[in-house]
Amino acid sequence: MGYPSPQLMIFGPLNGLDLRTQNQNNAQLFDHGGLKKKKKKKKTLPPLGVPRRGVWRPRKERSESEREIMEEVAEGLWGLADHHEKKGAIGKAVKCLEAICQSQVSFLPIVEVKTRLRIATLLLKHSHNVNHAKSHLERSQLLLKSIPSCFELKCRAHSLLSQCYHLVGAIPSQKQILNKGLALAASSGEGFSAKLWYCNFSSQLANALIIEGDYQGSISALEGGLDCASAIFYPELQMFFATSILHVHLMQWDDVNLVEGAINKCNEVWESIQPDKRQQCIGLLFYNELLHIFYLLRICNYKDAAQHVETLDAAMKADMQQMQHVQELTKELNALNLSLSRSDLQYKERSALSKKQAQLEEQLNNITGHSSAGKESLEPAYFGNVKRAWGDKLELAPPPIDGEWLPKSAVYALVELMVVIFGRPKGLFKECGKRIQSGLQTIQDELVKLGISDGVREVDLQHSAIWMAGVYLMLLMHFLENKVAVELTQSEFVEAQEALVQMRNWFIRFPTILQACESVIEMLRGQYAHSVGSYIEAAFHFVEAGKLTQSKSMQAMCQIYAAVSYICLGGPESSAQALDLIGPVYQMMDSFVGVREKTTVLFAYGFLLMRQQNLQEARVRLATGLQITHSHLGNLQLVSQYLTILGNLALALHDTGQAREILRSALTLSKKLYDIPTQIWVLTNLTALYQQLGEKGSEMENDEYLSKKRADLQNRLHDACSSIHHIEIIDKSRIQVHQLHELDVKRAMASASMRVNLDIPESVGISASAPAPSSRLMDLDIGRRGKRKI
Repeated sequence: MGYPSPQLMIFGPLNGLDLRTQNQNNAQLFDHGGLKKKKKKKKTLPPLGVPRRGVWRPRKERSESEREIMEEVAEGLWGLADHHEKKGAIGKAVKCLEAICQSQVSFLPIVEVKTRLRIATLLLKHSHNVNHAKSHLERSQLLLKSIPSCFELKCRAHSLLSQCYHLVGAIPSQKQILNKGLALAASSGEGFSAKLWYCNFSSQLANALIIEGDYQGSISALEGGLDCASAIFYPELQMFFATSILHVHLMQWDDVNLVEGAINKCNEVWESIQPDKRQQCIGLLFYNELLHIFYLLRICNYKDAAQHVETLDAAMKADMQQMQHVQELTKELNALNLSLSRSDLQYKERSALSKKQAQLEEQLNNITGHSSAGKESLEPAYFGNVKRAWGDKLELAPPPIDGEWLPKSAVYALVELMVVIFGRPKGLFKECGKRIQSGLQTIQDELVKLGISDGVREVDLQHSAIWMAGVYLMLLMHFLENKVAVELTQSEFVEAQEALVQMRNWFIRFPTILQACESVIEMLRGQYAHSVGSYIEAAFHFVEAGKLTQSKSMQAMCQIYAAVSYICLGGPESSAQALDLIGPVYQMMDSFVGVREKTTVLFAYGFLLMRQQNLQEARVRLATGLQITHSHLGNLQLVSQYLTILGNLALALHDTGQAREILRSALTLSKKLYDIPTQIWVLTNLTALYQQLGEKGSEMENDEYLSKKRADLQNRLHDACSSIHHIEIIDKSRIQVHQLHELDVKRAMASASMRVNLDIPESVGISASAPAPSSRLMDLDIGRRGKRKI
């Protein structure tokens, strides 16, 4: 009796979570200088207190009236800069402020310091000119040395300069300035304010240490911040550091007990926050819940993880409704303000409108939690992007930390990705399709804002746009990966081709940022080739995918998939090749975190034993694998394929009663998943069953249904093979990427980059170290206070 070939488990056990991301500290790869300006002759700054032009006169000789006049001039220029900034004329605002720094008569040092900090903040918010901002901040540092007090200004200068060093990749300089900031905060008698700044510098230092791969040092810095937050009895700030520590443990994953301890600490601190305050900590809610999901996915606890996904999905929908309500109130308030601007209003009418205006403003303030007025001008910067309005960010901690993991759009896309990852194995393809489209649209919109349109390549990106581009590009690839898996499961081969070609094209355009995706693309090429019956090509791509990753888990999965393709080829030689691939994974299957690799290798090994007619041994392996899959993974496609093979075994052992029951269950599941190849496989076994039992009527009815399914599959295969993309996908060759020019290669080699060996979605926004430097980008930044990379 022949054995029809099983479709590979493209749900895989958690196939969508196998992507090992590459470190992408993108601010260090391409040396773009920022805003284009005409080159000017370098000027040497005069000594402190010396005017730029004219005759120098010591400050002490300046009269009181002169000082008052200079202060009024400064106030006027500051106000004019505010006016231009509100109108969006950032260039004019910067010129107003630089007029103070370039004045023929010098201002007081504190005036110049405030001005330079303001210039740096504007540049970092609204431009890519990091070096210009850095020069202003370094000058501010020199000026501040001559001023004994000004604790707040000194801390802001330290913090902003740290962020600049981070963006230009000067990590040793960043650590040095942060240690100075910690010493300043620790020795200050400023009380609560000093504690907050200590937390700021601790968070940034932890990030800098992570970039260098110093996990223990990073955790120590974060624990220092946690102790500081505990000392001032600030549970929300404690939660920020507790989640950050968990994030680092998830990256390192040396000891599962340490990870569990970090999880328990997060739960403990979260419970200590009053329920009404928890509702206001939406950023912490998403950060904490997503970290819990990543942990539970890693240990394959899908039941508990699904509850966290539901919590996040509900929170996302509630926030979106609130944001819509805010937009409606804002629209109404703007219309009201327009009416109040009329000069012909009667007193009574104006009074009524003013009262309504006050009510609307109060409603908005209650929702947003703060008034739009009175904001500090020297606030943390939003690198490379125009400052986002309230509601467009998910803050993790209060100023001056201003912690943000990812922009709200990226977090919400990640939540939708989680919904897809949990819905796909259950066959909820309609909902998955909606979420994939929604996520892709969100990401495309954000990429356009970053200047990534058709034709833009990796080398075209600005320094400060690279890190955020990396976040969205990685999310984009994950959505496309899941789309390929959904389409292949339903035998929609042409749609799967299109999504796979999109992945390839994005990789060709951004080969450094998306380096880790090459392995996943090769694996998906193997999945496609296997689904259309090209088993030799499928095995080739699976083996290549394994070579392109350093992840032991990913390598194991690729070996198992390649083994299944070899088994489907048939023959003793192919079986021997399959055994060579399965054997090493089978011997170490209990060493992996979770049961993903174990369930898949048991499936492949049982399938091989069945082909070799070792039926009893195959039955034991397959029964064990089915039980684990059903209990831990909940992957319906893998369960249906397990059942199909077990039904075939029962039939071969003439246990017709059990065979009938098992095969009917397998058919029900494969119908739910629209999995035509598995349906054909089940129906073929049912035909053999009815022949054994002599049930002619059932056999004829089954054969008629089987013929329809075969014809349907053949039509789909014909359409797929007729496509222009078919040959290039299954072709036994690697993807060819554009080679960097010599200058770009030098830039890439000059960057100290590192590798990551993590499961997705943990790799979204997480960096880690490698034993040796490479010419690749460093990982995504995930925070604001100096781009926290924890």
